[in-house]
Amino acid sequence: MNTIALEVPYKDVALGHDAGRNPVIGVWASTERPKVRITGENRGVTGETVQVSRLGNPLVNEVVVPAGLKDTFNASAPDRDADNPALVARVNEPEVPKLIAQIYGVPAPATPRADLAEIYLTGLTTKAGGPIRADLNSQLANPDADPDAFRPSEQLRLNLTTPVTANPSRLGVLGGDPQGFPNGRRLTDDVVDISLQALAGAAQTGKLVDALGTGDKVDANDQGFTGTFPYLALPNTARTGGGAAPAADQQGTGVVPQPAARTGPPDQSLLTTAAAGLAGAAGAALVVFGLLWRRRQRAATAVPSSPAPVVPFAPGRVVGTARVSDDPTLRPPSDPFTTNAG
Repeated sequence: MNTIALEVPYKDVALGHDAGRNPVIGVWASTERPKVRITGENRGVTGETVQVSRLGNPLVNEVVVPAGLKDTFNASAPDRDADNPALVARVNEPEVPKLIAQIYGVPAPATPRADLAEIYLTGLTTKAGGPIRADLNSQLANPDADPDAFRPSEQLRLNLTTPVTANPSRLGVLGGDPQGFPNGRRLTDDVVDISLQALAGAAQTGKLVDALGTGDKVDANDQGFTGTFPYLALPNTARTGGGAAPAADQQGTGVVPQPAARTGPPDQSLLTTAAAGLAGAAGAALVVFGLLWRRRQRAATAVPSSPAPVVPFAPGRVVGTARVSDDPTLRPPSDPFTTNAG
């Protein structure tokens, strides 16, 4: 696994360059390859590229999109999601809860799954009529966004102004930690356990599903994360030229120094975005993490101005190859906030 990590000012990704007024962004990444490959004496590639992979929220390809839709989904952009009724139907009628019911005896929640539509397609908001009574990370929270133009789209959404969590939970929002997934994705967020809990209905009831309490039993990274940008764990084998990284604790942080606190208004702070290249049959795929890892690491030294709120659960812009969109509709490339910046 290789990683491309970028740290950019909030103002460069926020709608209107104002993260204080428009704090919610959407992130997704795509992988492209040459459309035509020439073989022979002068081997090479020519012509335009074609998109072969896409990712915003983790595990969407694995647990939401069925096999028959994967090629279509991976070749499309989020602004086309609302026009794909089969994709929207699968979010509302997911397969995984049925499998969980068969294996663990946990009844699958009733469909359609409006809670999953919030998590994957709109962001958590009370303005879309969904069952999750929380306003956290939907672009509808941006005052300068046009609500009439809002369309469901699969993106990893992040509220840049969520206060630092003093006691972070690996289960993110489901664990009472509004700074965690699905409000962005931190290095220590246990996205597998979070996703399975959400699919089994935890976001609807506000209570974790006991039968899935042990999850995959991988609660922390096996190697400690570093205390400086890009914070990722070092390789865990001496064959890379260095020794093993320090072992991680239960929060996955390892025995590393805490970085100095960063101060200043949101538009002067930095957003950390990482893209990891994964080798596979379709070539290298980029996985985007909407990270505020610096904020997570500095929690021990920087005290937020107000306590982090508990989110109740009652009942692009191109940055390298990672598109960061502050526009809820993800309009075509003519939009200045989603065109390729070079």
